[in-house]
Amino acid sequence: MKPNSASRLASVVMFMLATLSGVAAVASPLPNEKDKGKEAKREGTEIDSGTFGVFQGGRRVGTETFSVYQTSYGSLTHSEFKTENAPTEAKQSSELQLTATGDLRHYEWKELSPGKAQVVVVPNSDFLTQRWKETPQDKEKEQPYLLPVSTSILDDYFFVQREVLAWKFFGASCKQDKGQVQCPLKQRSQFGTLNPHQHAPAALSIEFLGREKVSLKNGPQDLLKLELKTDASTWQLWLNDQYKVMRMVVVDENTQVDRD
Repeated sequence: MKPNSASRLASVVMFMLATLSGVAAVASPLPNEKDKGKEAKREGTEIDSGTFGVFQGGRRVGTETFSVYQTSYGSLTHSEFKTENAPTEAKQSSELQLTATGDLRHYEWKELSPGKAQVVVVPNSDFLTQRWKETPQDKEKEQPYLLPVSTSILDDYFFVQREVLAWKFFGASCKQDKGQVQCPLKQRSQFGTLNPHQHAPAALSIEFLGREKVSLKNGPQDLLKLELKTDASTWQLWLNDQYKVMRMVVVDENTQVDRD
């Protein structure tokens, strides 16, 4: 990586590496009717924001609008996803809060249309608990997971969560040496993940594959390349020197995600 990347990396993953005093994760209930219309509080310094276009077979099928903030307790990632070119528009939102060390503080998902389902994942002691409703009037269901709070959320439709996991990889697996950031080449690092929609924990490995020139809509760029692999799928991510994901590809599934 380029020499001036070291300070950039330190800034991007600061919320993962800093030691902050005592913000404990609190198990919060699912939102109810009186919470409708309330804006999620945005605090701290913006780390990244933008939109991802989701393409299948070259046809745009969805758009994710996202923002990531460094906060007093760690980080806040907010995202909205909507389908494109579909008979009925589907829209949903998510909010992911992490502590300063990258542990889960709170995750909340809401279906905005056509339904009103809701999901929350929170720490419960040293493990995780998921609660959900199909409608706001339904009785709440609950499922515990024997997963540590360091588990990364990788939900359906929210691609920015993979960028956050990539930052976690850079912070955990790379180091600074004489002013340069050094990542082990083609050595896999292991992470635990949870997909709340599928109620599915999974082990995931990340491998740094070096740099690769990629043709984007604004021309060719020399990008950092990561590979994320589970038993079920393989993703490849390309990031610029500001550690922002420019492209993601689901290998063998004809799905591509590009930053607009």
